[in-house]
Amino acid sequence: MLTGGNVADRVVRVGATVRKPGLPQTPGVEAVLKHLATRQFDGAPRTYGRDDEGRHVLEYVDGELAHAMPLSTLDELRRVGGLIRELHDAMESFEPPSDVAWNVIVPDPAGGDLICHNDLAPWNLVRNGARWVFIDWDNAGPSSRLWDLGYAATAFVPFVPGGDVEVDGTRLRALVDGYGLDPQQRRALPAQIAARTRGQYDLLIRGHKTGEQPWARLYEEGHADYWGPAAAYVAEHHDAWVAALVS
Repeated sequence: MLTGGNVADRVVRVGATVRKPGLPQTPGVEAVLKHLATRQFDGAPRTYGRDDEGRHVLEYVDGELAHAMPLSTLDELRRVGGLIRELHDAMESFEPPSDVAWNVIVPDPAGGDLICHNDLAPWNLVRNGARWVFIDWDNAGPSSRLWDLGYAATAFVPFVPGGDVEVDGTRLRALVDGYGLDPQQRRALPAQIAARTRGQYDLLIRGHKTGEQPWARLYEEGHADYWGPAAAYVAEHHDAWVAALVS
């Protein structure tokens, strides 16, 4: 039995594979992972179809979650940014199945036609020597580069209420340098980070009001106490982040 996920129930390891219950979005996830394999992108697990119980069979990637490791160094943040850029570039040529059902929990209000991971965070990054792999693709779906990178910035910097703006700006710069945003994108990113972080908070509030799971449970566990103040912190220091990125 594996732990840590919030979307799929009863995820298990069987030998060198992971078995996850099939969900409405699983066919889309399979298509994404097959495409990434054809593009020789090594930062995602391989998909092996379904087993006789209808479960999605994925490559088990041995290693340690970045979330359980010391805070990423600047060089490691640059590597994360580069990995995300490689992922986004690989997905540019992806053609989604016509009947796919995505499960994007916090969609980009402006829309987007790039299929992204949508949950790029240390708790979804397995580090195994030379190979770093993003797992848990159940929230994959239409988004945009800056919306996807904005969530990753909050998680990997990480932005914490009452943080050190100078330190956080330097760490954000390392992640963005690794990705290689152009000057116009650098100026636009801080607002996207704030909006994406606020969207995560709004999701938890909605779950609390409606009982929608797993967001209602996560609200009760106190997750909104982080996301709300974090969104305010990011928005408050918008100009400092822009200065850090374009100076």
